[in-house]
Amino acid sequence: MSLIGTEVLPFKASAYHNGKFIDVTEADFKGKWSVVCFYPADFTFVCPTELEDLQNQYETLKSLGVEVYSVSTDTHFTHKAWHDSSETIRKITYIMIGDPSHTISRNFDVLIEADGLADRGTFIIDPDGVIQAIEINAGGIGRDASILVNKIKAAQYVRNNPGEVCPAKWQEGSATLKPSLDLVGKI
Repeated sequence: MSLIGTEVLPFKASAYHNGKFIDVTEADFKGKWSVVCFYPADFTFVCPTELEDLQNQYETLKSLGVEVYSVSTDTHFTHKAWHDSSETIRKITYIMIGDPSHTISRNFDVLIEADGLADRGTFIIDPDGVIQAIEINAGGIGRDASILVNKIKAAQYVRNNPGEVCPAKWQEGSATLKPSLDLVGKI
């Protein structure tokens, strides 16, 4: 069953954020756009490249009213240790959630049960706490945060312009479509 169009399930977790430990719940996703980026594990190989790429897009995402949360099944203590020891991860200023109980990973259906790790899953959540987009990659395939920025712009446009949809490769400012009987078979 797809999670698209469903509300984020309840959870409470500890996170590392800008030198402090904080608590995060599903309520933190409401009232603004959110990106939740699951990754397999701290101190690994592809993961730091993705998290750094996400940090490189963080200011752009914040300018769009988006908060970013990374999640792995490591603890918030491990996130701090990784942050303190890695030049790449030290750059991160968004929230790093620990999910050692696997609750959040199960809620988002990205837990690899046999390994106790999360798949590479990215979720765009609207201000109502409803999942609008999902991307899940195999462990060896890293994500590109610049594509995420375009997806968020499209999701925001569709939310703010009922009756319009964004076609493939849509870019901000380009033409949209208004689904109707007149368009059937003409695209």
